[in-house]
Amino acid sequence: MNNNKKGSPWAWVPSLYFAEAIPNAVIIGMLPILYENMGLSNTELAFYTSWLSLPWAIKPLWSPLVDSLKTKRWWILVMQFLVGLSLASVALTLQTDMWLKLTLAFFWLMAFTSATHDIAADGFYILGLSEKDQDFFVGWRSTFYKVGNIFCQSVLISLVGVLDKYYPTTVSWTITLGLLGALMIALMAWHKAILPMEKVKTLPSMEQLQEVGAQVSKTLTEKLRLVFNSFGETLRVFFSKKGVVPALFFMLLFRFPEAQLGIISKPFMLDSMENGGLAMTKTVIGMTSGIGLFSLLLGGIVASWLISKYGIRKCWWSMIAAISLPDAVYIYMAMAQPTNFLVINSCVALEQFGYGLGFTAYTLFLVHFSKGERSTSVFSICTGLQALGMILPGMIAGYLADSWGYATFFWWVMLCCLVTVVVSALVRPKE
Repeated sequence: MNNNKKGSPWAWVPSLYFAEAIPNAVIIGMLPILYENMGLSNTELAFYTSWLSLPWAIKPLWSPLVDSLKTKRWWILVMQFLVGLSLASVALTLQTDMWLKLTLAFFWLMAFTSATHDIAADGFYILGLSEKDQDFFVGWRSTFYKVGNIFCQSVLISLVGVLDKYYPTTVSWTITLGLLGALMIALMAWHKAILPMEKVKTLPSMEQLQEVGAQVSKTLTEKLRLVFNSFGETLRVFFSKKGVVPALFFMLLFRFPEAQLGIISKPFMLDSMENGGLAMTKTVIGMTSGIGLFSLLLGGIVASWLISKYGIRKCWWSMIAAISLPDAVYIYMAMAQPTNFLVINSCVALEQFGYGLGFTAYTLFLVHFSKGERSTSVFSICTGLQALGMILPGMIAGYLADSWGYATFFWWVMLCCLVTVVVSALVRPKE
């Protein structure tokens, strides 16, 4: 890095990971509510939302391109600009007759650019910080990523609810998404001014060839061949790991219940009492989402403390129970249809706190599985499989909720928790 243009990591690490969270939070947390407001069924909105998550699952496929072309800083700035442009385009196209096709197209663009941004940002984090600073800021980057989620899923959804009092809902969404697009452009401008400049090219293997006196001119095709060969070697390392088959089942199926619950929970809260929902306003849903995300963060903190004190093996089944059993609160809410704000938020907080506990155990397993040769690249494949495991269950969740009704659907989610228990038994850590 060029230290002549290097601010304190505090100037760019928080904002970089806050920006990284925004597109994912829009797809996962805001899009179901937007499409429900626009009149789509649970079947349609769940299918589209899950399908739009695909780029995050397959991003390892083009990570070699990010490594070999331009710099990580260049990719970050361009991708942030494109995310902002995509959000602004969605805001404008909501007012047209072709709003569904156009918004899906721009959300697809945003998803791919966001996945690419993730690759570049994580690589830049390693390049831009010393090993000591990397260790220090690892917790802070996670915290500000969650802050970005809270901002989108709580503050912005509440804003839409407030604007609904004065404007038609399409106008409310246009204003909110337009402001979010402007914020992404502003973050891009901030990062252009503050991110350290990369001093060297991002293809060490080519630099090494030059250092030993290689005189043959390397074409772009050969550069890409080298990095894709490297990716192939990463796949070989991944599939040669001990216990890879049960690990694959665990990565893909651990969140099988959550993949369905998470995508239907907000439409359930928004739906009318007559349809089996809770008839909550977007302002209240925004507040509830904020409480839930805070509980999720707290659950992760508590889990980290418990694991450091007792070890992952002793905590394993407690954390599996924590991510599974609280899902039952949605059965209660679907059957009782409570209207009390405290009761609803207590249920959501309990479920999200448990999810924070269980997901920490899941993440720690991925970290342990990735250790060894090419650990960073193997971990990238693990996170891709993690995202892939959320897509197919999420795609069918809306159809099941529409066909069965919310109460029966949530009973189905509880039954699916047995899948989590089975795959967890296959990979229980040893100490």
